[in-house]
Amino acid sequence: MSTFGGLNTAYLGLTAARQGINLAGQNIANAGTEGYTRQRINKSSIGAPAATALTAAGIRPGQGVSVDGISRLGNGFLDAGVRSTAAQTGFTSVRSTALQRIEETLQEPGENGITTALQTFWGAWQGVSNHPGESAPAAVLLKAGTTLADKVSAGYSALNAQWTQVRSEAAADTATVNDAAAQVAGYNSTIRSVLAGGGSANELIDARNRAIETIAALAGGTVRQNADGTADVFVGGNALVAGTSTRILALAGQSTMTGTGTQVQMEWLDRSGQPAGLDGGQLAGAVSLLSPAAGGTGGAIAEAAACYDSFAAELAAKVNAVHRSGQSTTGAANLDFFASAPGGSPAMSMRVVPRDTAGIATGAAGAETLDGSLADSLSQLGTSATSPDKAWTAVVTGIGVLSRSAQQHEQLSTAASISARGQRDSGASVSLDEENISLLTNQHAYQAAARVMTAVDEALDVLINRTGLVGR
Repeated sequence: MSTFGGLNTAYLGLTAARQGINLAGQNIANAGTEGYTRQRINKSSIGAPAATALTAAGIRPGQGVSVDGISRLGNGFLDAGVRSTAAQTGFTSVRSTALQRIEETLQEPGENGITTALQTFWGAWQGVSNHPGESAPAAVLLKAGTTLADKVSAGYSALNAQWTQVRSEAAADTATVNDAAAQVAGYNSTIRSVLAGGGSANELIDARNRAIETIAALAGGTVRQNADGTADVFVGGNALVAGTSTRILALAGQSTMTGTGTQVQMEWLDRSGQPAGLDGGQLAGAVSLLSPAAGGTGGAIAEAAACYDSFAAELAAKVNAVHRSGQSTTGAANLDFFASAPGGSPAMSMRVVPRDTAGIATGAAGAETLDGSLADSLSQLGTSATSPDKAWTAVVTGIGVLSRSAQQHEQLSTAASISARGQRDSGASVSLDEENISLLTNQHAYQAAARVMTAVDEALDVLINRTGLVGR
């Protein structure tokens, strides 16, 4: 190696150490950046040139260090685990939140729940049986009946509003998925160009991964890495992103729970009417919630609404069956106490028919005017083995069990997601201790290379400026 070659060797050492210092500083600066993956410089030694006829054989020194590139210390397998658990967490969290909202609308147990309203209603009938024909007990009964009907209607209306809200949120999430897919396609184009030009696209890959994780949390999906640096994203086995092109997802189906139309489902915009499969995520959870009632196996919101309808119909049928068999203090018979709009939701339109004592049947048919035996029979409906109270308790219990189960699933999926992220971050996140060591190592390497350059410079100075000078 020539003396001047030593300068180049020292220079390469300076360059490599400086890049190492800069990269350590970058890692430290991004230690708290979400989704950032730590990076490392790849170095290799430059070997000595091959011996020729003009050069001596034997051991020959190398020519310094080469910076071959900057590695992104990510792990595709662990990234896939994070996406998979994110999809599970998205699905379970949407269902858990919705079922907790349904449970909250019940207001059970509590003074504002239907159970309390039922007890007040049966107690009001007992008051009427003790004082048939009197306006005060009748007014209390009418108020209790109206309160009960209003609570049933309010509960159903709350479910209807919740259904609309979930659909609106699902539509917004669909738009977010399409936006994220467009971002991934854009990153694919840029990454491919950068890599083809020999540059580093590590930060772009991090940004693309964040967009892909957004898609996974909302719609599930799998990823395929391509040789040119691009990544394809598949949802339900179909390509959402293929290189630099994308497909559009659309939320189709009825817009209200009580409205007409097809079942809510995800579709590809270019294949209208054909459902697009989802691999979990918030959208899959929302679509499952928006399914129509199917005898206990349909969407949770519609099933709860169906329970309200079933309870309202049963309550009205049992009260009216007894009420029609008696007569009011004015002799009127075959009277209904509860009614609902024909063809509509029994719960939504439930109302009290009587407006005063003349419309309330209190006595048995043909009995004396002040007979209160029928009102007493009505007051005992709440204690029978097939009472509306027990039917409502079954509704509350069923919803509570579903809600608790959904919360447990959410807790398990959240724990799995945290574990997956922890495993990925253990290898990909920035360790300040490690980066400080790297920083110090490269600083000393820089000083060492600089010292070598100084030594070579001094040697050259002696050789050039002092060799051959005699007598000085």
